[in-house]
Amino acid sequence: MRSGRFWVPLLGALLCAGCAPVSRLPVLSEDEIEAEKRIEQLAHIRKYYDELHRVDTVAFRIRTANRADCRGWESAQIGLFAVTPQSLPRRYRSYSREALNLTWARPTVISVVEGSPAAEAGIVAGDEIIALDGELISLTGTAGWMAGWLKHHGPRPLQANVRRDGVDLTVTITPVMGCAIPINYLTADEANAYTTEDKIVIYSGIVALAKTDAQLAHVIGHELAHANLGHLEKKLVNKAVGWVSGTMIDVGILAGGLSTGGAFGKEFTKAGERAFSVGFEREADYVGAYYAVRAGYDLEGVEEFWRAMGLAHPDSIRLAATHPIAPVRFLQMQKVAAEIADKKRRNLPLVPDLKVVDAPSEPAPPSPGGS
Repeated sequence: MRSGRFWVPLLGALLCAGCAPVSRLPVLSEDEIEAEKRIEQLAHIRKYYDELHRVDTVAFRIRTANRADCRGWESAQIGLFAVTPQSLPRRYRSYSREALNLTWARPTVISVVEGSPAAEAGIVAGDEIIALDGELISLTGTAGWMAGWLKHHGPRPLQANVRRDGVDLTVTITPVMGCAIPINYLTADEANAYTTEDKIVIYSGIVALAKTDAQLAHVIGHELAHANLGHLEKKLVNKAVGWVSGTMIDVGILAGGLSTGGAFGKEFTKAGERAFSVGFEREADYVGAYYAVRAGYDLEGVEEFWRAMGLAHPDSIRLAATHPIAPVRFLQMQKVAAEIADKKRRNLPLVPDLKVVDAPSEPAPPSPGGS
């Protein structure tokens, strides 16, 4: 007993000694660490809002050029983004004022889309925007408040009270109508974007892959096409049909005296959710290409985005479960670009045919143990 108590701490001490670093490391003060931390935080928030400006610019053009396809879900838009420190996520507030030259008292414009109603009215980044038609803009949730105000008041001209370099100005802005679905930009390494019932989410990882604005327009157009074509609703219907079919089998087997534990219902639900998923993604690629062209983007080289995706995510080159493989998306984009170019030459309306263009079909996923 005593020998055991002796050996345990001795072994612990030996292990710790054996695992310790052997280099004479530089001494770092807390002040030095905090100063560098501040520098990196400022650089991060500036980079984030530079990227957000790029996403907002492309999204504005896509939403306004394709409003006719948005099934009545439209709202007035002016093409600017304004914030206060208190309207930003809490983790940014302590250094956002310094990074973005914000004030706590009034919203500051940090992004203006070129050619937008706000830009045409003369508003520039750095302006403080105080009120719309005499109604003070909220200092919390500023972007959401402005979007709601514009949706309620529509496209009629409005008077905006602006302060620039200490001088108060009043400018007239005439909003334009566009698809109302919000587009959220999130910092995440994953090359992903997706659509829900009420928003489009774009990850920074996929924006980094999009080397041109035309490629980014295709990504955003793809997600808008999902919303406009009702793919999410169709997937829910397919999921429900799968569940009903599987549950009927479960009930039939149960009637024979054997319980499946709902296994068929669960598996058929998954199968229903995946049904036509690859087709929906190809259709969104197809229609999204038209959306990008309508917004003024040139599709030349856009297909290279899918080669970049394949290089970044090698599994996407050969596996197709819920999305087309990257080679199919590359080839389809080439064919769609040619289709649109032909319509332009013949002065035909740039309206998608809503059919899947010819392209090699996806190979089935390999069986277990296959290559």
